[in-house]
Amino acid sequence: MPHRVLVDTTPSPLVLEALSRSCHLHDLSVDGEATLEAMGMFDGIYTYGHMPIDGAYLDRTPKVRVISNFGVGVDHIDLRAAADRGIPVGNTPDVLNGATADMTFALLLAAARNLVVGDRYARGPEFTQYDPNILLGAEVHGSNLGIVGLGKIGTEVARRANGFDMRVLYHNRRRNLQAESETGATYCKLEALLDQSDFVALNCPLTPQTRHLIGTGQFARMKSTAVLINAARGGVVDHEALLTALRDGEIAAAATDVTDPEPLPRDHPLLSVDNFIVAPHLGSATHRTRDAMGRGSVENLLAGLGGRPLPTQITA
Repeated sequence: MPHRVLVDTTPSPLVLEALSRSCHLHDLSVDGEATLEAMGMFDGIYTYGHMPIDGAYLDRTPKVRVISNFGVGVDHIDLRAAADRGIPVGNTPDVLNGATADMTFALLLAAARNLVVGDRYARGPEFTQYDPNILLGAEVHGSNLGIVGLGKIGTEVARRANGFDMRVLYHNRRRNLQAESETGATYCKLEALLDQSDFVALNCPLTPQTRHLIGTGQFARMKSTAVLINAARGGVVDHEALLTALRDGEIAAAATDVTDPEPLPRDHPLLSVDNFIVAPHLGSATHRTRDAMGRGSVENLLAGLGGRPLPTQITA
């Protein structure tokens, strides 16, 4: 008898193929009402699209034996509620560190050198001759990069910054002495990081402590020439404060791969601001990385359904 598994968004072909022989998938995004009516029948939950899972949700799925998350961030899952019900939660760490660090730097470079505005201009009727006086950007090499969250992804960002001869500052809950040794990054308080950085990269998890970590007070400390890059979670930044900071020139630009909510409403004022770049959550979106995430999430799901320890289980 195949295991009955709830999925919140249609998984990748690799995942569908890997689970086809042992699991019957109920796709909430395709057949929502019928799926919701069958909540009590599921053996596992596979979350591919960041569906919120809290205690009340789990009480409606009493047979669930495992939650497998496609990705490393689990801010949408109440880990304590799952632990209290004896449900292990798996994620896919490590395999996406490099790709997400690449995306962080892609956003940084795009914002620094006006690539999005420049692309629109180069395609438009106004571009009739080369003009050396337009779209002057910020120098990246030799500048100061502040990384908020020097974990595994943040450390990879610091490695890339070394290639641009950047001075790297970082802020963490705790000092990361190994990363300091490997990358030359310097620990400092958040306030000092914001004061000194030409670029501020957010690579921290979203927790109650980091929600709206960057808001009005933090933008006031940043250089007017500074650029904010968010490859963490949208909720780390207060979007209303960001809008004000961009419009009032408190900072020069921002580039984000994540928003809160995600996606932003189509009429959100940030979407009409020229010094704001937004991507549709592409941090880990490479063929190699997404395939590795798929394999890891499948291994976690099948291990939990089989009553075995999860290869990459996350604790509350």
